Amino acid sequence: MRFFSLAGLLALPLALTVAQEDAGGPDEAVPYTLEEVELQIDEYLDHINATDPTSADEDPDVAARSLPSGCSLACGFLNFARPNDLFYPNDPEYQYLESRYWSQQQAGVEPECRFTPRSAAHVSLAVLTARVVKCEFAVKSGGHAAFAGASSAQDGLTIDLIHLTNIEVSSNKKKTTVGAGNVWYDVYSDLTPQGLTVVGGRVSAIGVGGLTLGGGLSFVSNRHGWACDNVDAYEVVFADGSIRKVTKNAYSDLYWALRGGGNNFGIVTSFDLATYAQGDFWAGVQTFFYTDETSAAINDAFYHLGLRSSEDPYAQVIMAYAYAQVIDSFVIASDLQYSKPVVNPPILQNFTSIPGAIADTMRITDLPGLTVEFNDTNPGGFRQSYWTLTVGNDADLMGEMVAIYKDEVEGIKDAPGIVPSAVFQLITEDMITHMSKNGGNPLGLQSQQGPLNLLNIAISWSNAADDARILAAAQRMVDRSRAAAQARGLDHPFLYQNYASQFQDVFASYGSANLARLRQISKKYDPTKVWQKLQKGYFKLG
Repeated sequence: MRFFSLAGLLALPLALTVAQEDAGGPDEAVPYTLEEVELQIDEYLDHINATDPTSADEDPDVAARSLPSGCSLACGFLNFARPNDLFYPNDPEYQYLESRYWSQQQAGVEPECRFTPRSAAHVSLAVLTARVVKCEFAVKSGGHAAFAGASSAQDGLTIDLIHLTNIEVSSNKKKTTVGAGNVWYDVYSDLTPQGLTVVGGRVSAIGVGGLTLGGGLSFVSNRHGWACDNVDAYEVVFADGSIRKVTKNAYSDLYWALRGGGNNFGIVTSFDLATYAQGDFWAGVQTFFYTDETSAAINDAFYHLGLRSSEDPYAQVIMAYAYAQVIDSFVIASDLQYSKPVVNPPILQNFTSIPGAIADTMRITDLPGLTVEFNDTNPGGFRQSYWTLTVGNDADLMGEMVAIYKDEVEGIKDAPGIVPSAVFQLITEDMITHMSKNGGNPLGLQSQQGPLNLLNIAISWSNAADDARILAAAQRMVDRSRAAAQARGLDHPFLYQNYASQFQDVFASYGSANLARLRQISKKYDPTKVWQKLQKGYFKLG
């Protein structure tokens, strides 16, 4: 058995590199084992004990009683092993990392410490350390979740992947290896000058890891599918600390589970993403004051795009109804995207011919610029809540759901800083068809069910005192909309993980057979339930 001394820990990067080479390369690296980390932590405690003046006390138990335990011990040990990558609440870097969360709820969580690994091996060290001392932990990629604890652990260990930002295009331009700590703006900024893209997020500050593991709607999903269906390989830190390459041929069951299964199977440190040629877009936002006539015209255009989407898969649309508190009025924003530099293509003219736009940003733009525009409409620093629902594509049902949304907003529109939105997107038949490649995914969507209408209730506001009534209103919007869909025979069980509330049962919505299979795979690769019991944040299989 290898045994790293404390002196060895101080040279940890070299030790880990050698360990990976000894283990046979990146496809299956074993930096060290749980038992070895346990021995190192014992030696670390002995070191503290030996240097603590109280250890000379006549009572030999005094020093032992003063030694750290749990997450305090985990942080102390990682600080000793990686002193430049571990931060406590009084450190400026800790405060900076906390400021990078999107929602107030997430930013308000205070872990015992924040660890910023620089390699998969360092992530392995953190996981094994947390296991040895029974410290709850969370993992952060972009930090764009809407509720507390999704990617930060109160009084625990937060593993922030901020340094895992490698971006490497293969020589044949068919694959891009992307570190899980990247945000999508950086990925696109690297690829766009090369005339390339990958299937990823549409908001510049969203992280690669969370979006991809949750599904990942993209501006090019009609043509290529969702992000989860365009991962060729995952680099994963397993619960036993090993680092493995997961593909459709190696660990094929786990490969299936990672395509929408969230953080329940390991920590993904990098993704090999299918890469495609991509130039500029014609895209932007047309904004209207709400009127019944304009709403009906836009809903009808949305419905017909769902029916005709396969005629021209370069076109996609996001429809957002929002309440503007400053003018006490509702507005409608048509986010139109055409992934060619073609002005006003015929497939989108049902939208562009609607009169009365009060603002129009449609233009030829590149992908990084488009994600910045979307980010500007999703500012951080507020309290946030997301909820989701999937229904059949029907213009009348959409109108009824808009009326429900508007009705519920009336009871909360006085909350300071509130911006409540109902956002509609198509899950087209082309998107669902792409989900069958490489063995399929666990989402439970079938091609004969499309097109579908994906609802995202997105609300931001300023004060925690308003949390309860706003969450209750959001819940009613979803419940009443589901009832309206059921009355028309247009309800669908699917809940999109990246838009779901913490109160929604995401994995049950994938179907009982897929949920059972996900649980079986979890048990196979994580028999001690590290990802269920120690990494409690976000959506779990239980």
